[in-house]
Amino acid sequence: TRFDSWLDMRCQPYIAWLNDHHADLITRLTGCAPTCDHGPKILWWKGERPDDYARIAKFLTPSAYVAGRMAGLSAGQAFMDYTFIHFSGLSDNRAGTWSTAICDTLGVDMGKLPAIVEPWRVIGEVSEVAARDFGLAAGTPIAAGCGDTAANALGAGIVRPGQVLDVAGTASVLAGCTDAFVADTTHRALLTMRSVIPGLWNPLAYIAGGGQALRWFRDEFAGGTHGGDADAAYAAMIAAAAAAPPGAEGLFFSPHLGGRICPATPELRGAWLGFSFGHTQAHFLRAVLESVAYEYAWYLRVLREYIPNLELTETRAVGGGARSDAWNQIKADVLDVPYQRLARTEFGTWGSALIAGKAVGIYDDLAATAAEHARPAGPPLRPSAAAHERYRPLVDRHIRLQEQLVTMFTSA
Repeated sequence: TRFDSWLDMRCQPYIAWLNDHHADLITRLTGCAPTCDHGPKILWWKGERPDDYARIAKFLTPSAYVAGRMAGLSAGQAFMDYTFIHFSGLSDNRAGTWSTAICDTLGVDMGKLPAIVEPWRVIGEVSEVAARDFGLAAGTPIAAGCGDTAANALGAGIVRPGQVLDVAGTASVLAGCTDAFVADTTHRALLTMRSVIPGLWNPLAYIAGGGQALRWFRDEFAGGTHGGDADAAYAAMIAAAAAAPPGAEGLFFSPHLGGRICPATPELRGAWLGFSFGHTQAHFLRAVLESVAYEYAWYLRVLREYIPNLELTETRAVGGGARSDAWNQIKADVLDVPYQRLARTEFGTWGSALIAGKAVGIYDDLAATAAEHARPAGPPLRPSAAAHERYRPLVDRHIRLQEQLVTMFTSA
């Protein structure tokens, strides 16, 4: 069949139906509330394309499809690594298995689901055909690998409880590291992903367009790249925003320009609230930067509801936005957690390389190896106690304003 992209939202009625009827069961077992993931998409194929559903042997992720084709696997050998299964809508994530309870409730044929494997499982070898197509050596072992956020976390050395990962990219992702499984049945905001490291979990949430909002602001309000130097344009923008006072003198921004993901509120949109004649362009941009930090603060509040004694030791920042010390300092002040930049600039590919090394026996202790190679770029940015105290009531207000915006955008 055609590839069913995450951007294809035709499964939206099934997401709504699952949230109305089975959200507690799915969230409790998978660690992820119903959203645009595998479960609703499989239900869409079953309900809307029954002939295709009948002839589909296995549903699997694109990475597993490519790896399987390169190794010449049959459908019966199809796999999914365990860092994806929270996003399946069909798993018992804590047990690392498919959930009979969910599949039976939803009428999903478990025979169409692939085997669940650890990321370093060697699933086959590069075939002669794949070797010619890709310029690789035939017979090279292929490991199952993992999802992008899981690879970033491993590459950044997020291997100890209490660490936090900030993926400051097009999407803004904040992931904790815990040794306890969390099922956010109350807010349906956190998605609990298995870490590559056995026994660890990465409860996370994200803004679909955090970094993208900066680019939008740059292009629409700040004159674009001024000759094509995007880095210089962002640096100038953020320097101006940093000169504005913390809290942007009462100006707030909602960063959900394309709808909210965590929790799923696709109707929600962006907004600036509280501006007056005294606000400048710098205030508006500072409100954008602070909104991401405020959302992160809410994610951590939700996480602490489930693990009250969780001590957060450091945030490791990756992605393009991590290059901005000014933005990192805002986040450190809001979250009251030190922010650490790393010497490496690419983390997802490096995390995948670490998995490959374990798969072929170069080393055994994956956590120790990842920690050893995640070297800091310098001293961490420490939160300011005074700035944090100033931000605490602003986080409260941001959360209340988000609740009011949800009511406004979802009312008939």
